[in-house]
Amino acid sequence: MTGRPVVIAHRGASGYLPEHTLEAKALAYGFGVDFLEQDVVATRDGELVVLHDLHLDDVTDVAERFRGRARPDGRHYAVDFTLEELRALTVVERRRAGTREPLYAGRFAAAPARFRIATLDEELALVRGLNATTGRNVGIYPEIKHPRWHRDNGIDLAKLLLDKLEAAGYREASDACFVQCFDADELMRVRRELGCELRLVQLVDAHDETHTELRTPEGVARAAEYADGLGPPYALLAEVDIENDHATGETEGQGGRLSRIAPSAFFSVARAAGLLVHAYTFRREQLPAYAPSFEVLLDTFLNQLGIDGAFVDQPDVALRVRDARR
Repeated sequence: MTGRPVVIAHRGASGYLPEHTLEAKALAYGFGVDFLEQDVVATRDGELVVLHDLHLDDVTDVAERFRGRARPDGRHYAVDFTLEELRALTVVERRRAGTREPLYAGRFAAAPARFRIATLDEELALVRGLNATTGRNVGIYPEIKHPRWHRDNGIDLAKLLLDKLEAAGYREASDACFVQCFDADELMRVRRELGCELRLVQLVDAHDETHTELRTPEGVARAAEYADGLGPPYALLAEVDIENDHATGETEGQGGRLSRIAPSAFFSVARAAGLLVHAYTFRREQLPAYAPSFEVLLDTFLNQLGIDGAFVDQPDVALRVRDARR
């Protein structure tokens, strides 16, 4: 594809403030990102909120505020609460599942800071207001989260989302909006049955068995029939060779060094199919062994391999690395 790669604020500036809060989105906007991501789930009363998980436990104080409301698996699900109830919760930095320990040490931990779950309407209003006052056109990047699960709970999440987007003025392929989803059947439905003209991105899981076929040339070709892009983990996009450090006998970042990185066959097939490639997730706290620094990792994919976009927890760094090569 042509043009500079876009930087997508993954759950906002989530490397600095609790994910998916309006504060994290405002900070990312201020950094100068191209798109803000919204993971969308539904409440019991059919409202749409911006939340990565179906459940609330790892990013809120729901267990303390609503005792006895968990499902048999011990989790508290957004769909079991009204919007009014969710507004009572405090959003915190993501914890390790089932613990009180932060998932990423060193991220925002100030107390008693009070962050809230935002509705999709509130976030769209924030973007609209900031675009109006700055003269920019920062885009949105909503994800239809677990559409089959929502349907099993009586909610057509995709239809609700598209109605919200249309009401907010996001209707055509030229609009600053991508709609993403892991569920290929649902994304096809969005295009063919629901008639969505917005740009669609088929997310790709590197390990999910249901995505095995999607990771093949045949699967990529089929995705190109209904989607405008692919959203794979960046590890699927590169072939990496590590040169052994003969002095120590070590490799993989333990004395070895990167000797070659090239586009993978999957990346090449996606390119040949005319699909955009937006890779996830770049974060300073999770570097592959071959990357000596976060900046080098970003430079490798944004400027050398030439992906079309990146989901980044620290988007200010990605912007700086991308623009340094211009």
